[in-house]
Amino acid sequence: MAEQTSAAVNDGEPEPRQNEHHQNHNNNKSNDTDNERSTSDPELFCCLLQPATAEGDPEYIGIRRLLLSRKAEAGVLRRRDWRCNGKTYVAYRNYISRPRNWERDSLRTPSLQSTPGNSGRWFPSPTPHGTRWSEVDSLSSGRDLQNANPVYNHRTSFGSSVSDSDRPRHCGVEAAYSFVGMHCIFDQCKASVTVLKFGHMSSDLLAYGASDGTLTVCSVSENPSVIKQLNGHSKDVTDFDFTSNNQYIASSSLDKTVRVWEIAKGICIRVIYGVSSQLCIRFHPVSINGVNNNFLSVGNANKEINVFNFSTGRVINRSIFDSEVTSMDHDHTGHLLFCGDAQGCIYSVNMNSHTGVLSRSHRYRSSSRHKSAVTTVQYRSFSLLARGPVLLTCTQDGNLSFFSVALEIKGYLTLRCSLKLAPRIHKIQASFCPLLSLEKGEFIVAGSEDSNVYFYDLTKPKNTCVNKLQGHRFPVMGIAWNHGENLLASSDFYGIVIVWKRERSHQKRNT
Repeated sequence: MAEQTSAAVNDGEPEPRQNEHHQNHNNNKSNDTDNERSTSDPELFCCLLQPATAEGDPEYIGIRRLLLSRKAEAGVLRRRDWRCNGKTYVAYRNYISRPRNWERDSLRTPSLQSTPGNSGRWFPSPTPHGTRWSEVDSLSSGRDLQNANPVYNHRTSFGSSVSDSDRPRHCGVEAAYSFVGMHCIFDQCKASVTVLKFGHMSSDLLAYGASDGTLTVCSVSENPSVIKQLNGHSKDVTDFDFTSNNQYIASSSLDKTVRVWEIAKGICIRVIYGVSSQLCIRFHPVSINGVNNNFLSVGNANKEINVFNFSTGRVINRSIFDSEVTSMDHDHTGHLLFCGDAQGCIYSVNMNSHTGVLSRSHRYRSSSRHKSAVTTVQYRSFSLLARGPVLLTCTQDGNLSFFSVALEIKGYLTLRCSLKLAPRIHKIQASFCPLLSLEKGEFIVAGSEDSNVYFYDLTKPKNTCVNKLQGHRFPVMGIAWNHGENLLASSDFYGIVIVWKRERSHQKRNT
């Protein structure tokens, strides 16, 4: 210690000159480095060495070179900043297209309890895939649309080319797809809720099935409550359907069984055993001579649809398909049944309402090389966009397809437009917004892997995503409207069911 102290005292005298010498040397070295950087930028060289044309104006060429060189330097700095932050190309693209007040708004950090329609832009996702999906699908909420960042999605509409630079319209959210908040939350389920539906022509009867085999029936009136919990399936509930009078529920499951439940008593009145997983199920929608039809159509993993008489449990008819039947829906007449399989094909099937006999009429095969299972098939009797009945399908790789249906040609399907979303890991569903679409636009609502609920307007080729609801913390799998379309229910992978309340148009005008 003594030697070190004496050395410090003895060397203390010449230290300022030595530091001054090193400082000058470092300054010269940094200046040389800066000059080398400024003159070795390849983009700057490309701008300065751009050849001039014979008839070009020298002053114009000089100004243009100056502007191009500044643009190149700015691009280098932005890419350098992008690399330092470790973001992907989509994040960099959003960064360079940010609005002027982005720095001010980015300081607002949203909380997990933020309300839908008033949520922050950079909402952190709790899922491991959240960052990836949010960069593809993310859009600020409707009330922040004036300052929204660009959204990029692939869309093909009426033969238009796919675009990577679609941006949202900078305008306030419209009353048609704005929400006032959450009406109620059901969180008693301990497994992922895979499917949920409101009762037939009902505004307050809600049921949802989970991956633990339970089926829960709830009331979402002013005092929300659980009516019955139906236990019987040993594996995932894949689908269920209400009868037209909402007295019974038929459910399908991966445990190879179909169960018919009486809601009022909360008991299973019939079990139909199969040889493979039962994947989708529908009651026949039309009553004959005032009596409810007993036909029950079930698609399974054995590439077939079986028509049962659910009163007796007997198989009435069977139809074979090319792959597993994963989703289905009836038309309003009961004469047509639309279904999708595990390869992405959509089938139109004729059904005799008296005998239950099925006959395949048309098949729509996707042109995509990668085949993906159909997760949603939903029929609607009228659309302003198609001027007739339409069909909505959604596949697990993120393809939303909108078909017009020719009832006079046995349900022939014509693709009107499609929307390419991010691929899904889970079986995520989508739904029409019938009443909203009669007011304005052609709205579709869908869940997503980034824990948000998204609204799309198919009539806007460049501003397709119009709003999103934030409240879930895990991938949103199920979506359902009530009959009055003032409540929207969504379920997630963690077992949370949120019922959202839509804002009425007259409420918005009075505020």
